[in-house]
Amino acid sequence: MNDSITIALAKGRILDETLPLLDRAGIEPEEDMQKSRKLIFATNHPNIELVLIRSADVPTYVQYGAADMGIAGKDVLLEHGGEGLYEWVDLRIAPCRLMTAGFADRELPAGRLKVATKYTAITRDYFLQQGRQVDLIKLYGSMELAPLVGLADMIVDLVDTGNTLKANGLIPLDFIMDISSRLIVNRASLKMKNRAIKQVIQRIEQSVED
Repeated sequence: MNDSITIALAKGRILDETLPLLDRAGIEPEEDMQKSRKLIFATNHPNIELVLIRSADVPTYVQYGAADMGIAGKDVLLEHGGEGLYEWVDLRIAPCRLMTAGFADRELPAGRLKVATKYTAITRDYFLQQGRQVDLIKLYGSMELAPLVGLADMIVDLVDTGNTLKANGLIPLDFIMDISSRLIVNRASLKMKNRAIKQVIQRIEQSVED
């Protein structure tokens, strides 16, 4: 039976914190993933390879079986919906907060709010729970610009230090949820490659505890 395992990793900050975690789990890429322009990497395990993709695409690759496992932020998983995969363990890496943000010195309009975010599903649910009607504006980057140019009244985005908000005259307003990265597993892969995948899961779970 084929026990080869492909693990999808997200580019950027999550990768910076994922690589030491994998190293503690005994999984090491044969090349420097942060410097190479390659997207597929062999490891010190003949049956394990790593693929490097955009964070938002990790659940899709795992859902459709292009990757057996993956590491993605909880924010991305909530937006994706989780179909076809198991969310296995909180890796406790790349922590941040999902928050609303806006101007410190301006009152929000009493009527419908214009909210810019890439997290439209989470944002819609949040404001529904608040009983507030909003118009959602889907953006993929530079959220802070939207209130500055009048595109939106406020934004919903991940906040780490808050420095980017501050530099653009904005402040965090309301806390929505804590975010961290999770290990996810394709459901079919877990059945077909159960032993091999369970071994990798155990290694990663142990590295979280170390």
